[in-house]
Amino acid sequence: MAISTLILLLCSILSPNLMKSMAHQIIRDGETITSAGEEFELGFFSPSGSTKRYLGIWYKKISNGTVIWVANRDAPVMNTSGILRVSDQGLSLQTGNEIIWSAKTSILMKNPVARLLGSGNLVVRDDDHHMNNTEDFVWQSFDYPADNLLPGMKMGIDLVTGLERYLTSWKSANDPSTGSFTDRLDPHGFPQFFRLKDSAKWARTGPWNGRQFPGAPKSNQNGFYTENFVFNEKEIYYKLDPVRGTSADVRFQLTPNGEIKFLVWKYQEKNWLVYVTLIVSNCEQYKLCGANGLCKVSNSPRCVCLTGFIPKFPEKWKEGDWSGGCVRKEKLDCGTKAGFLKYTRVKLPDTRYSWYDMRMTLEQCRRLCLKNCSCIAYTNTDIRSGGSGCLLWFNELSDIKGYTDEGEDIYVKMALSELGNFTSHT
Repeated sequence: MAISTLILLLCSILSPNLMKSMAHQIIRDGETITSAGEEFELGFFSPSGSTKRYLGIWYKKISNGTVIWVANRDAPVMNTSGILRVSDQGLSLQTGNEIIWSAKTSILMKNPVARLLGSGNLVVRDDDHHMNNTEDFVWQSFDYPADNLLPGMKMGIDLVTGLERYLTSWKSANDPSTGSFTDRLDPHGFPQFFRLKDSAKWARTGPWNGRQFPGAPKSNQNGFYTENFVFNEKEIYYKLDPVRGTSADVRFQLTPNGEIKFLVWKYQEKNWLVYVTLIVSNCEQYKLCGANGLCKVSNSPRCVCLTGFIPKFPEKWKEGDWSGGCVRKEKLDCGTKAGFLKYTRVKLPDTRYSWYDMRMTLEQCRRLCLKNCSCIAYTNTDIRSGGSGCLLWFNELSDIKGYTDEGEDIYVKMALSELGNFTSHT
């Protein structure tokens, strides 16, 4: 089965796709608009094997028919009567007198204009104000992604407006309705991304380390794009930007079965190359080894307890049920003399309940963790330039994965009496 769904278009005899933008106009089923360079096209389509009609955006110049955005994914038009209107209140998709989808703006526009940009972004603006930059768009499809992350698209949270941008899979390869999987940023503690299955946490990246999200295979070894992670008081988001070629030749896709694929368009072969696939199996499964457990892909069994810890439920652990996790052999309290055991090349634990300070040094971080009775581990927030920042964990360490050639260091607090000759784990 093809990675992407090829669409069936009802093309207009009069070729109305020559329109680059719409002002106080409508698009009927069978009509389209294209971006200025004809990279993308907007119109109505039917997935393969279906007669249902959807308003969507697809590649036009390359991979003709590969859909990257759908407006009415959960409210298909059952015939060809669909009409997209542009009004002073935004966009509305109607069939007869019924509005089945709308993109309403917060302001009334004097001269509303909808335009499909060369990035694949459908934008609405008030042309009366001669708006030119992204801050001037009153609505844009990039704020409401479907299953594809394109270059220039933000994935994360606007902390001022509360707008959240995340991926949601199709139900199946031929059904664009909302599927079972989402991939979204969790801003609690130190930010990280979770893949959810039916709203339950299914897999997790490590936190951004200044260069990348650990826990994901390297998809950019050939320098197809640059990764950017913005983290400030106004917004938190991930974005990729191309460094060569056009903005239309790379994309991430969240598939109906929950895989994340990094796809590169091969111009010579004229097809999408699946460069990297992020699947959820074994150690990628969220909290497979429970609290204070370490998952090692090369191990059999997969899960082991951290040094100084033992299975909480030994019998279940022997049977391969590791969800109960591990507990300390020796209780660690404020009166216990403690030190730290270094683990290298691991995916850092879940950071939802962590604490951080981007200005501190690693030594300052160690001292702070040592003084805090509840702190159980620490590391840097940024691995660049020798490391900087402080990240602390409390109560338990969950969802740790061991690596062979990548990952980060973490320092786990232990009683000095247990440290013995241990200094680090690799």
